[in-house]
Amino acid sequence: MAALTHPTRAYPAATGGPRAVPRVRPRLPWLRHLGPNWYATVMGTAIVATAGAGLPADVPGLRTGCVALWALSVVALAVLVAARAGHWLCHRDRARAQLHDPAVAPFYGCSAMAPLAVGAATLAVGRDVLGEHAAVVMDAALFAVGTALGLVFAVAVPYLLVVRRRPGPGEVSPVWLLPVVPPMVSAAVGSSLVPFLPVGQGRETLLFGCYALFGLSLLATMTLLPLLFGRLLLHGPPPLALTPALFLVLGPLGQSVTAVGRLAEVAPGAVGSPYARALGAFAVVYGVPVLGFALLWLALAAALVVRAARRGMRFTMTWWAFTFPVGTCVTGTEALAGRTGLVALEWLAVGLFVLLVAAWAVVGWHTLRGLLGGTLLAAPQVPRPVTARTA
Repeated sequence: MAALTHPTRAYPAATGGPRAVPRVRPRLPWLRHLGPNWYATVMGTAIVATAGAGLPADVPGLRTGCVALWALSVVALAVLVAARAGHWLCHRDRARAQLHDPAVAPFYGCSAMAPLAVGAATLAVGRDVLGEHAAVVMDAALFAVGTALGLVFAVAVPYLLVVRRRPGPGEVSPVWLLPVVPPMVSAAVGSSLVPFLPVGQGRETLLFGCYALFGLSLLATMTLLPLLFGRLLLHGPPPLALTPALFLVLGPLGQSVTAVGRLAEVAPGAVGSPYARALGAFAVVYGVPVLGFALLWLALAAALVVRAARRGMRFTMTWWAFTFPVGTCVTGTEALAGRTGLVALEWLAVGLFVLLVAAWAVVGWHTLRGLLGGTLLAAPQVPRPVTARTA
């Protein structure tokens, strides 16, 4: 019977002796711990290209650098999609565990935002390489995929949190915003496709559809922000490794300002003048206060990150929260500067872009070093059990 139950033995051989069964090694073992959070690398790279293309300043070599970053984001997206497919094929048990883990599932929102971010960069700077027609087709395809995934995850992940876990007030996390932000990104990206549709029903449908996506994400965000702010005030700072995730709050704020600004730009070609003027006014009336709150949160999150760094915060993939959310603030400020003509907003956009580039360079270097060293794809360390002493 021992031969039947032992994990490394088979049935006794004809000679009566047990025969060892070789352990089956999993295929592509380095993919086992690859999570959906890796799509943040694509988002953070693509947003630098998009933000740089919209800067009001003419910097020599900036456009070329943005094109290079767009190309890098396209390659990174293709590699990650293939790697995640291999993860599901070779490590299905781990993939299902990640999907049902309330701490990991919110990061599936990144898999929806990554194609949207690449699509936006394609139309912003990729057209220099592909041409306008190919860039529009690629952006439209990525917009369709990202929007569909975003709507699925905006429902599925909150459902998972509701039915599979009852988190306490102290467990509120900034990553809960990730599944509800993709529709806001779709609203901003979809605005650039409005002028390429036929005049009439096509343009109006996409325009108002983007506003519906904007409202969906905005109201969901507004329900979560008070919980997060209350968690900080009542329970103190988050764990050191999770502190950079506070920058995720900037994502829906900056992206919403970007969305209303860009939608207002294309509204005159899609709807009548009364609505177009109202939407233009809404872009300013909404955008300026929200940008002010975003700057407040940026200062608060930066102060908490400095505090965490002094207490020994080490690099993790959460550092990518320093890139895409800040990038949305750059694009939002650019949209406001273009609509109001304020030089102060132009300088603010340039300053935020410098911060974005610096953050991308630091985080990218640490990520590359972690990949080459094998630490980022290694199995997470399990804390050693604490045992009580006995007399």
